[in-house]
Amino acid sequence: MEPSDLDLVGRVASTWKESVDDVGTTVLKLDEVTFRRGETKILHGIDLEIGQGEHWVLIGPNGAGKSTILSFASAQVFPTSGTVDILGQRMGRVELQALRRHIGHVNPRHPLRSNLSVREVVLTGLTGTIERPLRWEPTPDEIAKADDLIAEVGLSSRADAGWKVLSQGERGRALVARSLIADPQLLLFDEPTTGLDVAAREQLLETIDSLSVTSPQLTTLLVTHHLEEIPESTSHAMLISHGRLTAAGEIAEVLSTEQVSAAFEHPIDVGFADGRWSARAIRQRQAAVL
Repeated sequence: MEPSDLDLVGRVASTWKESVDDVGTTVLKLDEVTFRRGETKILHGIDLEIGQGEHWVLIGPNGAGKSTILSFASAQVFPTSGTVDILGQRMGRVELQALRRHIGHVNPRHPLRSNLSVREVVLTGLTGTIERPLRWEPTPDEIAKADDLIAEVGLSSRADAGWKVLSQGERGRALVARSLIADPQLLLFDEPTTGLDVAAREQLLETIDSLSVTSPQLTTLLVTHHLEEIPESTSHAMLISHGRLTAAGEIAEVLSTEQVSAAFEHPIDVGFADGRWSARAIRQRQAAVL
């Protein structure tokens, strides 16, 4: 993206932000949303409403439709039918580049090719690009903000380190800082703990949990297959199976043994202790007795 393009997007976003600030409590709303890919129906009549300051997790088996819902939330894909409202703006009636500037996205499969430093990676969150744009220079205030965010995720000592020498856990925390630098109102996590060992996973989950304190108005949506990867701060959950939401609401009401087992079509014992969730398959003999 050229500097002139960035300036244009910035001006549009600045004007448009006034309407976003008046959005009220609903951040994301899907109404009777369906989605087809060719002849295959991926989603069937999805209804969902996520409020400001809520922290949601989307759970389901492979191929259930989780990634498609996340693509709606990130304003990347239009539904085949139904409506998607993000930050009070209906997709199809809003300038998408401006809308996306208010949505942060943490994807561990970040396709960076060059060896940018942690600071440079975080600053690309301002331009909405993977690489640093040519002839673009951040302001001193923007650099200072990047350094503050890097400190918040515990990477101050690695601010000048190149991307290629970072561990997967360090990359994950750097991407959280990157997603926050543009002050998003909606933050999406696409399986953020993929490829992490236990220690790195716990560090990243602690970073995500801290957002409920440092950014109390921020709304988050995290996609995962594993209950063990749900941050403690998560307030709501939804289960999806075969393109249909099978349950959605407050997390304690949704993540029951019965509902999780139904979504995964396998007997699963759901546990909760010390603020964290767990799931363990019920052996077939035990399931037969139950």
